Formats: sequence, C-alpha cells, structure tokens
Amino acid sequence: MDNFILRDAVATDLPVIHDLVRELAIFEKAEPAFTATLADYEADFAAGIFQAIVIERDGEVAGMALYYMTYSTWKGRMLYLEDFVVREHLRQHGIGQLLFDAVKERARALGCRLLKWQVLDWNTSAIAFYKKNGATIDTDWWTGRLVL
Repeated sequence: MDNFILRDAVATDLPVIHDLVRELAIFEKAEPAFTATLADYEADFAAGIFQAIVIERDGEVAGMALYYMTYSTWKGRMLYLEDFVVREHLRQHGIGQLLFDAVKERARALGCRLLKWQVLDWNTSAIAFYKKNGATIDTDWWTGRLVL
C-alpha cells in the first residue's frame, strides 16, 4: 500500500476541501448548486459546525470525508457523512476504504449508533462500495429540501 497519512482536518486544509467538494459537484452534474464559499467553510469550521478527516499521499491531500454530529430520534447519536471525496486520479488505491473506515471509527468513538449519508441512485460504483461495507441503501425515503 502507498504511503498514506490520515489526520483530522485543520483550517489550512479548507481550500483543498472546498476544491474537492467542487470536484464532487462537477461529478454529480450539479456545479451551479455549489454556492458555499471558502469564507463560509472557514467560518463554519471555526464555529465547529463540521469536521473533516483528510488523507494525504506524498504530501498531497488525496481525499477527505466531511461530517457532523446530528441526532436520530429513533436511534440516538448519529454522525452524518456530508461529503466523501477521493481525487479521481488517485482512486483504486484503497484511499476510499481507509477514509470510510476512519469515519466509522470516529462515529464509534463519539458514541454514535448510526452513520448516515446520501448517494445518488446512478452512482453505481459508490453504491457497490457502500454495500461491500455492509451498508443498507434505503430507497424508500425521499429527501426534502428547502433553500433559504
């Protein structure tokens, strides 16, 4: 396995995290909907609204998982995985698995009973990855959204 370093994100990682989210928005064919600015990220990270884990390979951030604590009235503490991105040219090196395992461990360490995220129905490689990790992909619930 290559030389990977997993670590908690710090404020100086926010520009690359923002860029990775833009890459994800482009991949999801939704770049115009990506309106959060780097200044938004900086303010919200400083306020503890979200946290992230980054993974480096040879000094370059190869991927990240951005998450925050929330609550399930049915299960209790829940970690919500908002974005999980590995740079396209670095995929197939086990980076995604290392990151996902780190998020699962973080959720356990925080006493969470549930880890939750969304995945697009056409992203078959992501769905296969999650299922390989024992996840259930719920297709019964629809996502509600109200832009304020």
